[in-house]
Amino acid sequence: MFPTVLTCAHCGQQNPDGAKFCNACATPFAAPGHMGEERRIVSVLFVDMVGSTARAERLDPEDVRAYLDAYFASVRVEIERFGGTVEKFIGDAVMGVFGAPTAHGDDAERAVRAAFAVRDWAEQDELEVRIAVNTGEAIVALEAQPGRGEAMVAGDVVNTAARLQSSAPVGAVLVGEETYATTRTTIEYRPAQPVLAKGKSAPVRAWLALRPTSGIGERPVAPVPMIGRERELETLAGIWERVASDERAHFVTVFGPAGIGKSRLGLELSQLVAGQGGRVVRGRSTPYGQSTPYSAFGQQVKQVAGIFDNDDPVEARARLVSGIAQVTGPAAAEEHAPHLATLLGLGGDGDEADRETLLFSARVFVESLALDGPTMLLYEDIHWADESLLDLLHTLAARIRDVPVLLVALARPELLAERPGWGGGLPAYTALQLEPLTGTASHNLAAALLAESGLADDRAELITETAEGNPLFIEELSAAIAENSTAEVLPTSIREIIAARLDSLPTEERSVLVDASVVGRIFWRGALLEIAPRNDLATLLGSLEARDLIRREAVSRLRGDQQFGFKHGLIHEVAYQRLPRVARRERHAAVARYLSETTGDVGQTNEALAHHWTEAGQPERAVDCLLVAADQAARGWAKGHAVTLYSTALKLMAEDDPRRREVRLRQVVTAEALMHLAQGDVERPGGEG
Repeated sequence: MFPTVLTCAHCGQQNPDGAKFCNACATPFAAPGHMGEERRIVSVLFVDMVGSTARAERLDPEDVRAYLDAYFASVRVEIERFGGTVEKFIGDAVMGVFGAPTAHGDDAERAVRAAFAVRDWAEQDELEVRIAVNTGEAIVALEAQPGRGEAMVAGDVVNTAARLQSSAPVGAVLVGEETYATTRTTIEYRPAQPVLAKGKSAPVRAWLALRPTSGIGERPVAPVPMIGRERELETLAGIWERVASDERAHFVTVFGPAGIGKSRLGLELSQLVAGQGGRVVRGRSTPYGQSTPYSAFGQQVKQVAGIFDNDDPVEARARLVSGIAQVTGPAAAEEHAPHLATLLGLGGDGDEADRETLLFSARVFVESLALDGPTMLLYEDIHWADESLLDLLHTLAARIRDVPVLLVALARPELLAERPGWGGGLPAYTALQLEPLTGTASHNLAAALLAESGLADDRAELITETAEGNPLFIEELSAAIAENSTAEVLPTSIREIIAARLDSLPTEERSVLVDASVVGRIFWRGALLEIAPRNDLATLLGSLEARDLIRREAVSRLRGDQQFGFKHGLIHEVAYQRLPRVARRERHAAVARYLSETTGDVGQTNEALAHHWTEAGQPERAVDCLLVAADQAARGWAKGHAVTLYSTALKLMAEDDPRRREVRLRQVVTAEALMHLAQGDVERPGGEG
């Protein structure tokens, strides 16, 4: 029915069947029968046509196939337009998957927006459909080829999505609890009746998705003042003041990972500029749904000219000419409006202008804005921008000089991987890196958000420790607590963002990072080689350190080996959660062998060995290590810790293990010593009782 394609697990590019390497990023495809598996957070979209059986009964078989092919093709287009993958066709139902094989950081939202697009298209074509979206953990075969009938995802998330779809009202989008929780700030919902799903012990909570409440890629501003970015805002305000007073152009790029506060800082600067009488014009690059390569710049031109996206093309071109004339004057507008129309995707059938002519017209437009008054042009999320827009920005920054215009771009660090020389050689350029919030600022932000929800700040410290200075993570954790959840459970929204960062890595680097997560927050080069020998391991570790994901430590606890640490605990946690149970056990066993061979009888590693043997599914070896560690702790007068280790050993021991009686006796004796120590009946070693 449809041509078979291979979807790259690294970049998401679709490739023709039989390809050995991805056409976009050159990642090799695994050989058949060697598909890697990972645990992933995915969003599953089910679409089912209503009444198709009765309709088919009245039609010739060829006519049935014709309308089903058109239906399937249209649904597939919408799913893939929003970054999803069609997993299978079941009768007249379509199943799409978002978050696998590539995570984007907002996959639940993408799935709901795709559902809206399918719903609206079906309504226009007078088709009746039921649609549902459900989000949750699944096991994912990364190199599966759905076009060949290979299943890509498996888990309860799929079954529940199917149950929700069968209960959805005709022409509506029904979502599950995790989808609702993850997208509630960008999608408007109405509670629906819980769904009685076959095989479920309790009714499934559900919501009707009504409409988006924000643009693609946008997040609502937190209902509290900006905290912890005063110094950065002061720096940007100083640059703006020099631009306005000296009438000199300047270009600033604000870098930082997802959720670090780039957009909020841009908003605060925009308000400051507007408050001082400056003009602010904003444009945003989006991860999907872009209509032209110069979309963000085009949005700015449209704002100035008063053009709406749904304007008739003829009307839009007329508005463009009149709007540009107000900025540049009638003569210049007649010359440059056709070229700007081309950049906006509004061009007619006239002669095609060369690239330099198009960029010159864009420059004239920007300079004319600035000559009319100090102007700030804000470009958000340019890490998603097309190469054409990046070239345009660089050209504007290089050639615009003696006019008061501040160009501000917001980007994730991935931009520098694609454009290492970004900003180089420009006459007036500043790169501003946003670091995580300090502990004090993080605590203050968490306390303010909890107070906004009417809660005490007694959980602020836990939020601060978990979020590691990321303002968005602080917001999401605070919201989870406000909804009677817990900060110990990482919200799906945070896991999606971190998963997207992992998926942006080259395959081999991501594999090393996942292996390292098994060793622990601290890991060693030798342990990674024990898990999987690699000739280029030093290069891969160096690249991960350059990406600010890990850090080589100056001092190693193991003689003769290099010690590294994860820069962020959340990266470590999400990377580890990706491994299926079998893969975890294999890797834990390899780490245990490495530590055993490296440290021998050194007692300091027995607890770590016990942990790895336990997770490797070898409790008997874990017990041996726990008992050695417990005895050492007891001799060192760490009686409380020794009691805990004895208890853990007893839980892992088989009921018929002959050592149980002796271990219980040691536990009791140690517990009694601990009690006497607490009462002061026993003198502590080296001190008074």
